[in-house]
Amino acid sequence: MEINLISDTVTRPTPGMLKAMMQARVGDDVFKEDPTVTALEEKVAAYFGMESALFFPSGTMANQTGIKYHTRPGDQLICDKYAHVYNYEGGGVSFNSGVSCKLVDGERGMMRAEQVEDAINPPDFYHSPRTRLVCIENTTNKGGGACWDTEELRKIRAVCDKHGLALHLDGARIWNALANGAGTPAFFGETFDTISVCLSKGLGCPVGSLLVGSREAMDEALRIRKVLGGGMRQAGYLAAAGIYALDHHIDRLGEDHQKAREIGELLSSLDFVRYVAPVETNIVIFELDTPRASDSDLVEKLGQQGIRLIGMGQGKLRMVTHLDYTDRMHERVLEILSGISL
Repeated sequence: MEINLISDTVTRPTPGMLKAMMQARVGDDVFKEDPTVTALEEKVAAYFGMESALFFPSGTMANQTGIKYHTRPGDQLICDKYAHVYNYEGGGVSFNSGVSCKLVDGERGMMRAEQVEDAINPPDFYHSPRTRLVCIENTTNKGGGACWDTEELRKIRAVCDKHGLALHLDGARIWNALANGAGTPAFFGETFDTISVCLSKGLGCPVGSLLVGSREAMDEALRIRKVLGGGMRQAGYLAAAGIYALDHHIDRLGEDHQKAREIGELLSSLDFVRYVAPVETNIVIFELDTPRASDSDLVEKLGQQGIRLIGMGQGKLRMVTHLDYTDRMHERVLEILSGISL
């Protein structure tokens, strides 16, 4: 049996999700006439207590749209050095919006409010880019699924208000943070100007993300989405998967977190593992004791046993638990890891 722990994006729709998709009422969403897409957008907006939401084919496009809405060419945004918008969106910040990133050296992908304030360029100093936006990622991907402290987020919001900056949340795995008790939907809706959420990671949908914010912001986001080529026709089949996931897959996220913690505990006991990042949600990031053990050796050995994981560069390896990772698979992974030697 193959056990794929590369990402939580590898899941396939459950039978219940497939049934909901096939029964969806659809229309042409480019003309805003797909009732199921509209229902999903209204459901997610209400979930966060925000005015409006817009459905996107990918989280990257949702983030890029949010960034383009908040900025103008030549501006600068502030984000942590681990941020997805900087590391994993193909340089879209500069390509799509003509914006640069000022990177902050945070802890596991999380900045402090004072670091954010220190990174703001003086608005009257015309030699430097004008700071317009702060981007937060919760949970942090490269930070090992870490959840932001809500009090720190409040402080960052206060810094943004003081300096007239917008605040965007890359909430691709916000569902995992919520399941871990790290805030409430209402808190995030009140704290951020825009939020992107992903349906194809922890919630197990085949496709889809949403951008959430004010009605004015989403009206402009609709135009930006069109420019980026993100309009879809009978997208209700995909939106139906999102509605089903919101109703059935949020409460089970704790199971993924528990499995990830157990993998992390086992890895910490292995003599060839140098470091395991604290495991809070469904991501396990670890480093080997090099040069004694190489990343490629472990990937190859586990691959021979049918277990797939991913290297993240800089000596880091990652495993991600998810909806399709069963109890039987989990027992197998723990068994193989316990007996492996490098």
